Amino acid sequence: MSSASPPEYHATAQRPEWSVLPARLRAAVATRLGAPVVQATTAGAGFTRGFAALLRTADGHRAFVKAAPQAEQPHLVDWYAREAAILNRLPAGLPVPRPHWTLWEAGWYVLGLDAIDGHTPRLPWAQVELSATLTAFADVAEALADPPAELTALGLPRLSDLARDDILWWGEVAAGREPVPPLPAPARGRLAELVALESRLPGYAAASTGLTHGDLRVDNVLIDTAGAAWFCDWSWLCQGPAWFDLVTLLITGYADGLDVDSLFAAHPAAAGAPEDALDVTLAALAGYHLTASTSAPPTASTHLPTHQRWTGEQALAWLSHRRAWT
Repeated sequence: MSSASPPEYHATAQRPEWSVLPARLRAAVATRLGAPVVQATTAGAGFTRGFAALLRTADGHRAFVKAAPQAEQPHLVDWYAREAAILNRLPAGLPVPRPHWTLWEAGWYVLGLDAIDGHTPRLPWAQVELSATLTAFADVAEALADPPAELTALGLPRLSDLARDDILWWGEVAAGREPVPPLPAPARGRLAELVALESRLPGYAAASTGLTHGDLRVDNVLIDTAGAAWFCDWSWLCQGPAWFDLVTLLITGYADGLDVDSLFAAHPAAAGAPEDALDVTLAALAGYHLTASTSAPPTASTHLPTHQRWTGEQALAWLSHRRAWT
């Protein structure tokens, strides 16, 4: 098995600069902001090729702006529009950048959000930043355990719907429809166990009446200047248990050598989780990331396969450790 290094999560994006956007688009955004844009700081985190930048105008106004062209990136247009609808309906008081406006211009969809002064958490995790993130996530998980009707009325998918239409990855490998990814020595010969574990995730997810972010990676967290954590990129909100997000967030903690088993068990989001929820999620995440890393779409950042391979390896290593596979 390869020993890929983790990506530099603050610098994985490959995005167009403000200066290369269509002139009509830039003019429309400036009009919406109320003054000419004098500074644009492109977001370095993320794995899409959509425009995303912190804009500052001549009169000092600031906004975080996302944009994508319908012709070349229709999937991003859909994601940004979905995110705008979700953010407008999330419960008040959560640490989430809120949308202020959207517009169409020159064939582009544009979303204007709160500007948050902050940075992606540093890896290895600083204890103060990890504590702030886990504390803030507890508030989010509590709020989404009983979501408002206007949010669920959006017709949000189930977590298992996002899992390649309920097709499970180790099951695909076992059936010969996906190549066998490189496995560490402890996991070799464990394919049947991996299939059995991941197969429980759809049932666990369907049993949840709450909502989960669905993509809670370290690069979707911002630590602001006061040390508080904010959660970004809400396009994948779905019906599912909050403990799923907790696992995806803690994988980087496992890689840092932290006692993530204890962090998971002690977190409010894990209260009431099935006894094997952590193992089931790690198996599914390992299968997803290791198989997806071999076929990244051309519209994604070239850093995406590194992220997926590394994440899959860490999830599988954590699972192997927990189950004493030697």
